[in-house]
Amino acid sequence: MVRQRITITNPTGLHMRPAAVFAQEMGKYKCDVHLRYNGARVNAKSLLSIIAAVIKCGAEVNIECDGEDELEAINKAIELIEGFTE
Repeated sequence: MVRQRITITNPTGLHMRPAAVFAQEMGKYKCDVHLRYNGARVNAKSLLSIIAAVIKCGAEVNIECDGEDELEAINKAIELIEGFTE
């Protein structure tokens, strides 16, 4: 398992559009991908789970990937979150 703490910098947080992109991209990986936020463990391959978490700008989340392609998945997750600007 690999983990990385990251701060959401997108001014609107992980709202519908970035959450959809994130879930779709994470769905391409075989490993389990979760976000830990505010005491909850969120399935990062599920758009509805991400939206329900209400992750806002400035929030610190932990990305957790566990499985055979976990390194590729966490690198992509970090790239996506850092790249969301709107």
